Amino acid sequence: MTFTNFEGTNQETMLRTVIIDDEAHARETLARLLALHCPQVRLVGEADCVAGGLKIIRELHPQLVLLDVKMDDGTGFDLLRLCSTIDFKVIFITAYEKYAIQAFRFAAVDFLLKPVNPEELMEAVNHAEILIHEHFTTQLQVLEENMRTDIRQKKKIVLKTIDNIHLVEIQHITHCESEGCYTFIHTIKGEKIMISRTLREFDDLLGESGFYRVHKSFLINLSHISRFEKQEGGYIILGNDARIPVSSRKREELLGMFEKL
Repeated sequence: MTFTNFEGTNQETMLRTVIIDDEAHARETLARLLALHCPQVRLVGEADCVAGGLKIIRELHPQLVLLDVKMDDGTGFDLLRLCSTIDFKVIFITAYEKYAIQAFRFAAVDFLLKPVNPEELMEAVNHAEILIHEHFTTQLQVLEENMRTDIRQKKKIVLKTIDNIHLVEIQHITHCESEGCYTFIHTIKGEKIMISRTLREFDDLLGESGFYRVHKSFLINLSHISRFEKQEGGYIILGNDARIPVSSRKREELLGMFEKL
């Protein structure tokens, strides 16, 4: 177990940051990228394992932790469970592949994929500065639950608004509706949740969970289709009686999908 304390100069306006990763070259790369691209960050220490990471967090009280998911003596999740309180922001560092990455995205948790991209690092650090602390424990629970489940099975998604955080089962979403840079998420309970993310992002996120983009402004959950009305170009009627237009470009593709059912 090793950890390094870089404390020294007093720069209180900067974001006190630690790196916890069992690969020395990964820590060195992150430190170099932070120095080059993230002037708001002050690196105060490093650790190479769960035990060392817990020690450095308790001693240095960082505001931001760049945390490896998998280490020799455990996982980043193990470390966070050992913390009595999580009063710092977390950006996960992971080498996981496609389905695990989707789990991070469903949980609305910041992560960086190895090898770390400088622009993505800058974006994650900027976002960490405005991250709401009290939501993180909930997000972490969703992330761990989703990582134990195949992405195509029942999962939950974290939807963050200005005032609330919603935990919604994916299959409870009937459709997503675009309005400029915002997306309205409609659920079987009649909820209409406005999220400041584009419909394209939700298309990328939900496409492998049974959702289909039938129109530039609508993404539907195929499992909630009640019927297809052919008049006026075509409309999908969902189980909650929502009437969703189908673009001419998608009409034939959608009819072909129905033929295979």
